[in-house]
Amino acid sequence: MKIWAGLTFALVLPAAVSAGAPRDEAPPGFQVPEIREVPIAAVYNPYWYNYRADIAEAEKELRSDLRRARDREDRRDAWEEWRTEILDADKDYVKAMRKKGYRAARVILG
Repeated sequence: MKIWAGLTFALVLPAAVSAGAPRDEAPPGFQVPEIREVPIAAVYNPYWYNYRADIAEAEKELRSDLRRARDREDRRDAWEEWRTEILDADKDYVKAMRKKGYRAARVILG
């Protein structure tokens, strides 16, 4: 039973995260944080799936907050909260992977 639950989670979650992502509808001038599409070092582990679940939850909450928003300030607050959650999820994911000995690639041009 656990195997099927894990497979279902692995197959359904990526579709849920990418379906209807509100990040394409950000207000003008809003800096949308980068959301990882592939795991660090191409390692699909529980940390990766936790990260993707955090992203899916943040996007679901953003959609809900935007539906309830009454004015521009409410919408801006919803986007700021979403951005904070995305950055926090990424920070937690990178930290967990570092503990396991993996490093996130960083490219510096200049």
